[in-house]
Amino acid sequence: MATGRFFRQLELPQQKPYTTDGVVFPAVLSPTTSTTNLTAFEFQEAIRSEKQWLESLLQKTGVILFRGFPVTSPSDFNEVVEAFGFPEFPSLGGRAPRKHIVGRVYTANESPLHKRIPFHHELAYNLEFPSKLFFYCEEEPGKGGETPVVLSHVIHDKMKERHPELVAKLEEHGVTYVTTVGDDDHSSAIGGISWKSAYMTDDKNVAIQRATKVGAKLEWTGNAVKIIAGPRQAIRFDKGNQRKIWFLNHGYNPLKSNIDDHDPYYELGNGELVSDDAISECLKIMDEECVAIPWKKR
Repeated sequence: MATGRFFRQLELPQQKPYTTDGVVFPAVLSPTTSTTNLTAFEFQEAIRSEKQWLESLLQKTGVILFRGFPVTSPSDFNEVVEAFGFPEFPSLGGRAPRKHIVGRVYTANESPLHKRIPFHHELAYNLEFPSKLFFYCEEEPGKGGETPVVLSHVIHDKMKERHPELVAKLEEHGVTYVTTVGDDDHSSAIGGISWKSAYMTDDKNVAIQRATKVGAKLEWTGNAVKIIAGPRQAIRFDKGNQRKIWFLNHGYNPLKSNIDDHDPYYELGNGELVSDDAISECLKIMDEECVAIPWKKR
C-alpha cells in the first residue's frame, strides 16, 4: 500500500491485526518503487520530510519496521536516528552492560547470545525513561536473534480480565525494584552491569548523587551495592492513545524467596509480594501476543 512519495507499507506473515483498533502490528515500511535506489542521504531527507506522518504512524501502531533502506553501517544508523530530530536520552542507571559504537549507537546487550532478554520497558525502574527506541541489524543472525515486541495496552487489558485484583494493586501501589551489583561488569548475565558502569563513575559519592537523580537509593556493603528503585508506576496511562498500559520490567523476578540474593527482584510498593502464578500467566500472554520478525541487514 502506497503512503507517499518515499514510503509504502508492506505486509509480512508475522504481523498481527488488532480489529478493535484497526491496527496491523507492527507497521512495515519499504521504499516506494520510484525510490528503490534511495541513497542514505535521501533516506534521511525522506525522514525529515515525512516526520509528522511517521510519528503519527508510530503513535497508532507502536512499532515501525523499516525494510529495504540503505542503512549498512552503525554510522548510517546514527545518521538515521539523528534525522528524526528527537532529543537524546542519557542511559544513566541502566542495568544492562553495553558498548558504545558511534554517536548515539550502543550495543543492545552484552549477555551471551543464547540468553533470552525478558520483555521490559526501557529504564522502567527510573523516574524518567525514553519515549522511543531504535534498533538496527548490523549482521543477520543465521538463526534466531529476533527482537520480539508486544503492545503494552493489550497486555494490560488481558491481565485486567484474568487478574483484576493484581492489576488494581499494581495501579494503587506500583512496584519497587531491587538488585545488587558489584564493581565489575559481568557479560554472562543479562543485567550484569556494575555500579561504576551504571552511574558512569568510580566515585561512590558521585554514584549516590546520580542514583538520587534517577530516583534510586544505594545501600553499600563493601564494594557491592543494593540498588532500590521505587515505588514506580506499573500501570501507566498513555495520553496519546488514551488508554492504560502494562509497565513492568520483567527482567526482575517477582518472588524474592525464589532467587539468589544478588538476583534482581521486585515487590509491590507496599512491600507485598506479587503472585508468581499471575506473572507466569502474564509471560505466557506476552509470548502469545508478541511479534518476532527475523532481522535482515536492510
